[in-house]
Amino acid sequence: MTTVFENEQFQHILCELEQGVGKLILNRVEKHNAFDEVMIAEIIKALALFAANSHCQILVLKANGKHFSAGADLNWMRKQAQMDFEQNLADANELARLMHDLDKFPKPTLVQVQGAAFGGALGLICCCDIAVASPKSSFCLSEVKLGLIPAVISPYVVRAMGNRASRRYMLTAERFGAEKALELQVLHEVSDDLDAASQPLIDALLSNSPQGMDWCKKLIARMESGEINQDTLDYTTDRISNIRVSDEGQEGLNAFFEKRQPNWHKAEE
Repeated sequence: MTTVFENEQFQHILCELEQGVGKLILNRVEKHNAFDEVMIAEIIKALALFAANSHCQILVLKANGKHFSAGADLNWMRKQAQMDFEQNLADANELARLMHDLDKFPKPTLVQVQGAAFGGALGLICCCDIAVASPKSSFCLSEVKLGLIPAVISPYVVRAMGNRASRRYMLTAERFGAEKALELQVLHEVSDDLDAASQPLIDALLSNSPQGMDWCKKLIARMESGEINQDTLDYTTDRISNIRVSDEGQEGLNAFFEKRQPNWHKAEE
C-alpha cells in the first residue's frame, strides 16, 4: 500500500493509492469520523488530488473505526450557532462544494459503510456511484430533531431515495437499517465482508475504459431529468460519435475484434 500526497498534512483523513485504486479514508476515529470544517476542507483537497492523479483509476471512500460517520461534529455545530448569516453561508458553501466535487468526481467512486452514517454522511454515500454496507450499518437524516434541515445534501439524497421516501425519512428523522437502505436504493449491496464484496466491483471497474466511465458518468447526470427532446437526441448522438473516433474508443473496438484485452494506458499516451 502506497501513501500518497506525502507533502500534504492531513489531520482527519488518510490517502492511499495502489494498483489504480485510490482510497480516501476518514480517520477521526475518536470522534466517530464526525464532520467539521477541517475534515471538509481536507476531503475537498484530497478529491482534487486524486482526480488529477493519472495513476488513480477509481476511488474508494471508507472509514476507520466502528462507524462510517456520526454526522456533524458537536463543536463545529456550536461554532455555527454563533455565526452570523454570512459566516453560515460561507460554511455551508464548503459542504456544498464537497458534495458536488464527490458527485462529479471524474472516476468511478465506491463507498464502504459500517456502523452509523448520519446526516451529511448519508449525503456522501448518495454522491458515490456504488455503495456497499455492513448488515449492522444504520442511517438517519436527523436534522429536524435539531430544528434544522438536510439542505445541502438533499439534492443527492432525494435523487437516490426518491421524493416519496425522502418525505418520510427527512420529516420523521427515524433511523433505518441496511436492508431498508438497500430497498431505498441508497445501497447496492449488503455484506459482512466489505472488502470481499467490493473486490469484484473494483475488478470490473479497473477493466473498463477510463474515458468511457468518465463520459458515462456525465451521460447519466445529463439524463437525470428524464426529458427526451431534440437536445437530448443531439447530445447522445454527439457523444457516441465522438467516443467512437477517440483513442480509447478505437482501442476498445480494435481489441474486441482482435480478441485481445484492451490497453487503455496505450490509448491515453
